[in-house]
Amino acid sequence: MKKVIFTLFLVIALSGIAFAGSFLFRGKAKESSSYETAPVKKKNIGSFILATGSVKPIIGAEVKVGARISGKVEHLYANIGDKVEKDQIIAEIEKKDLEAQVAQAEANLKAADAGIGVSKASFWPALSAETDYGFQDTRYFPQKGDNFGGLKVTMPLFNGQDLYTIKQSKAVKESTKAALEFSRVQLSYATIKAPISGVIASVTTQEGETVVAGLSAPTFVTIIDLSRLQVDAFVDETDIGRVKVGQKALFTVDTYPDKEFTGKVKAIYPKAIIQENVVNFDVVIEIDDPNSELLRPDMTTSVTIYQEERTGVLVIPRAAVIKEGPGKFVLVKQDNGTFEKKKIKTGIQSGKDIEVVSGLKEGDTIGIKRD
Repeated sequence: MKKVIFTLFLVIALSGIAFAGSFLFRGKAKESSSYETAPVKKKNIGSFILATGSVKPIIGAEVKVGARISGKVEHLYANIGDKVEKDQIIAEIEKKDLEAQVAQAEANLKAADAGIGVSKASFWPALSAETDYGFQDTRYFPQKGDNFGGLKVTMPLFNGQDLYTIKQSKAVKESTKAALEFSRVQLSYATIKAPISGVIASVTTQEGETVVAGLSAPTFVTIIDLSRLQVDAFVDETDIGRVKVGQKALFTVDTYPDKEFTGKVKAIYPKAIIQENVVNFDVVIEIDDPNSELLRPDMTTSVTIYQEERTGVLVIPRAAVIKEGPGKFVLVKQDNGTFEKKKIKTGIQSGKDIEVVSGLKEGDTIGIKRD
């Protein structure tokens, strides 16, 4: 009877142990199957900010060329897409009336010169050879006298009205010279020249049209210098604090999706741009890529601005990091297949990866809980 009881007890005990072992095994298997694993490896990573933007001409690279005088467009030498050099003539306004005004001003200047000669001839012939008007006659009064009104005379016996007439004639000449210069400037406005070198982007006036210059000059053409472009990237307010002048930037455009263009942060606009309650800041990217001639204004860009770059650092997936209070932990897989929690210190983030500063070594395997 004792043997039967002992045998029965032994069978029950072994069955319990087997059941418990099976339960534990299933528990571990279930625990293991609820995690994905990833190796701790070395990698080059960088911290960056993603933004969208567009290609724009820099300030002064897009110029609207207009007319400063009214008149009929006599000649137009510009077509869309034409390359022009600085000071190249692109249009001419009818200018016969302006040429006539210049001729009249030149005639008036000659008349003013003649008027000065007449005034000097009527003056008392006692001026010495040292006068401002070049009159020379010392036959009557060879001695030099006092300085009077800027004229050196040999005797004070002369008519003051004559001296006034000479000064008045000289003033008329100066006024006529100014009028001639003004007429020549007005004539120069009839010839429209390119203020910069570039490409004709638009033509808004046709040959034969009459333009009227008012408070705003009528635009003839728009010229863009395609060698002076930049990227305006719109960075979210949550990221703008990490953007600094001089940081490296890469960008792509839709028409060349496999080509990356290089640049760097040149400026950050202080005032935000708010659209649909989204706050962005305009970050200017200076283009320094040798293939920049492929770009055109208003192309849409996808921009990556780099803050830091690290080479050969330990990296794990960001999803593996467990935050508990101020600390960060990961689950490290042990030799027996179980996972052990271990505290780590992290560095910069790059996409789905994060740098591990301490707590792990290359070759470790970590667990990432399945969703």
